[in-house]
Amino acid sequence: MDITAKEFPYNTGVVSRKAYDDHITLYNGYIKKTNEVTEILATNPEYATSNATYSHYRGLKKGETYAINGVILHELYFQNLGNEAGPIGPIVQNIMNRSNGSTDNWKEDFIACANAARGWCLFVYEQRTGTYRNIVLDSHEDGNIATAYPLIALDMYEHAYYIDYGTDKAAYINRFISNIPWNIIEKRAKIVA
Repeated sequence: MDITAKEFPYNTGVVSRKAYDDHITLYNGYIKKTNEVTEILATNPEYATSNATYSHYRGLKKGETYAINGVILHELYFQNLGNEAGPIGPIVQNIMNRSNGSTDNWKEDFIACANAARGWCLFVYEQRTGTYRNIVLDSHEDGNIATAYPLIALDMYEHAYYIDYGTDKAAYINRFISNIPWNIIEKRAKIVA
């Protein structure tokens, strides 16, 4: 079954229209690769030669995880890539106070995570321990906690900020945080709070 791209209108004070359009092109590439891998797995998975060192099947399964996570993470990112922050909702504020002591402490930790990330910085609810935490992903699948439910997703791959900010990651991170649409984060938090 093919997946289709979702529409995300440009409405952000974080990145330029060109950077956004280029990013949407990358997102559509993940959609395409997810569908290609799904088709190959349905028609020619080469089960008999599967092994842990190298095999056609192993490559497909690793590519499948990378591509579908690329789709999901980008969709979360585009949804929370805002233009006006507004106030932090009561559910999210309570979560941040419980998990980090205050929203300022959460912000300090999130900025540190974003600076440390090669791929993604996520604020997640980790279902196994029932805790909220900021985590670092070095790629779409490297560092992700299996039971983590993302509340905030920040793309830290260079393609996300380099066109507009060059090597100034801090400016990108601060602009992102200043423009988080907290109403969207509040809706996500209601699911797990």
